[in-house]
Amino acid sequence: MKIKKIISIFTLLLTFSLLTFNSSCSERNETVSCFPNSTVSVQLNLTLPSYYKLQNVGGWVYVNEVGAGTRGLIVVRISSGFKVYDRNAPHICPDTDTTLEVRNDTSVYCPKDKAEWILITGQPTSVAKIAPKTYGYSFDSNSNILSIYN
Repeated sequence: MKIKKIISIFTLLLTFSLLTFNSSCSERNETVSCFPNSTVSVQLNLTLPSYYKLQNVGGWVYVNEVGAGTRGLIVVRISSGFKVYDRNAPHICPDTDTTLEVRNDTSVYCPKDKAEWILITGQPTSVAKIAPKTYGYSFDSNSNILSIYN
């Protein structure tokens, strides 16, 4: 009787674990399967005039330096730090007109299909169902250096 109960509990836990693992892997793809993978490793000195807009919340810049991915980055200052978006559209395969742009200082826009996202959050507002790909960063407020990486 005890063995049957233990086997039953073990089977239940195993089933639950497999279901949880399976759903966590397929919960949502971050990008389409044809999204280009590249190393992102950039350091920005925010005291330079080209990055002055990043001193204020809502300010943004394009970063097209070596190590900024295949099409560059969009860096946005938010109240809690920064958001760093890849400029490749996350929802469609790369093409000549799928490089993301900032529109009206409030949204990220894909010229190919007119998909839009909120600039400071990355939340989709039309067409796309997933947010732009983001990258990690660290910010040294003493040196004013923003390091972006994947």
